[in-house]
Amino acid sequence: MRFSRFRNIGLICSGLVAGVLLSIGISAVAQRTTSPLPLDELRQFSNVFAAIKNNYVESVEDSKLINGAIAGMLADLDPHSAYLDAESFKEMQTATQGEFGGLGIEIGTQDGFVKVISPIEDTPASRAGMQAGDLIIKIDDTSTKGMSLTDAVKLMRGPVKTPLTITVMRQGATQPIVVNLVRDIIKVRSVRSKMLPDDIGYVRIAQFQERTGADLVKHLRELSATKSPRGLILDLRNDPGGLLTGAIGVSAAFLKPDTLVVSTDGRVPESRHKYLANPIDYARGESDYLRNLPAWAKTVPMVVLVNSGSASASEIVAGALQDHKRATIMGNQTFGKGSVQVILPISEDTAIKITTSRYFTPSGRSIQAFGVTPDVMVTDTAKGDLFTIVREVDLQKHLTNDQRKEVESKPEEITIIEEVAPTGDNAPKPFRFGEADDFQLQQAVNFLMNKKVNRGPIKARKTAAAKPADMAAKPTQSTPPAKP
Repeated sequence: MRFSRFRNIGLICSGLVAGVLLSIGISAVAQRTTSPLPLDELRQFSNVFAAIKNNYVESVEDSKLINGAIAGMLADLDPHSAYLDAESFKEMQTATQGEFGGLGIEIGTQDGFVKVISPIEDTPASRAGMQAGDLIIKIDDTSTKGMSLTDAVKLMRGPVKTPLTITVMRQGATQPIVVNLVRDIIKVRSVRSKMLPDDIGYVRIAQFQERTGADLVKHLRELSATKSPRGLILDLRNDPGGLLTGAIGVSAAFLKPDTLVVSTDGRVPESRHKYLANPIDYARGESDYLRNLPAWAKTVPMVVLVNSGSASASEIVAGALQDHKRATIMGNQTFGKGSVQVILPISEDTAIKITTSRYFTPSGRSIQAFGVTPDVMVTDTAKGDLFTIVREVDLQKHLTNDQRKEVESKPEEITIIEEVAPTGDNAPKPFRFGEADDFQLQQAVNFLMNKKVNRGPIKARKTAAAKPADMAAKPTQSTPPAKP
């Protein structure tokens, strides 16, 4: 059976999203067996299948058992591998276009429950006051204990304008919080911009989509309609990721041509590649939208804002600009999703999403499970961090980082900064990114204006020690895959 309709789907690196976007990566990858089939184990599976069919208290359809077995195999691998049934597969394809139905939240798992990584701005979830770190314990009357992310997404999705009740536990709250929402079409506006006082340009990317690179060029040109900015702030906070090509294009806008942006490395040759600031890698055969880029974008002083909700494609951009010393990274430790998923179709309308490689910054750093450490650590607000720190390392069965140990040990270890969380009247208050009460944005402006930066109430915490990477973890040069 041929699956020609998958040929032109691009690779995606993203965070887990419920009612918004699943953590997905797409690539046309041939299915083939690289080792002999384990006949004894398959015979055991056949015996279990027969035992269930013959003895279970109720009759079970064959397709349900097979689909459950496939889903179980993938769920046991890592948080980002999954079985996509017909409905999930269709929703995934729709999500990459930047418009879909739902609530507007990205999710992960913790302690067997669904946890909010971050709400997406201007969505039902953000307007209802849902916060990063909220632990979803019920969706309507259904407990989420032990629920898969796929099942949670299905419950949160539904017809537009229909109500949904989410019950959450929030850090610092003594009782569960009931949040009443109304489903809506989620239109993620990828790029926003405005000119701040003192000729500082501000650009926010909420999610990397097909047109993010081209939209960025448009916004940069609008910012310099009268005069070139003296500084630029690129805001990637709570950006869960998206299309890899978008991340490469955004990085290329600020780097020299043909500069290394990111490398991927995995077991099979197709998973090993070096992506450059070149139209071949970010435009994928389309016209080069960066040819209209204003010249000042390559040299303007830059600050990139990140936090614990900055994941995957966001981390690619932050890591590339940091390694090439093109921008100062400011904010909090990022999410730490340094893996790449691909979609392998198994029928005309179903597929499996499977992790095939890790990605590496230009200097060879793997940020898997640890994220990007900002050059200047600044808390979310002047009173401390608002967003609960939940990252890849907190997800069950996450991939390890071969370059670092997930243990605390010696004094020479790297350190990161975390908040001293105040309570009561001194607790951090919610704010909107890019507005006047945005503390981190204020500090980014101070940095660009050579003024004192207020880092907020922070303290040092030891984390994993860095050690030389195993040879297998180092990115390697390979023959680029065919680009249709």
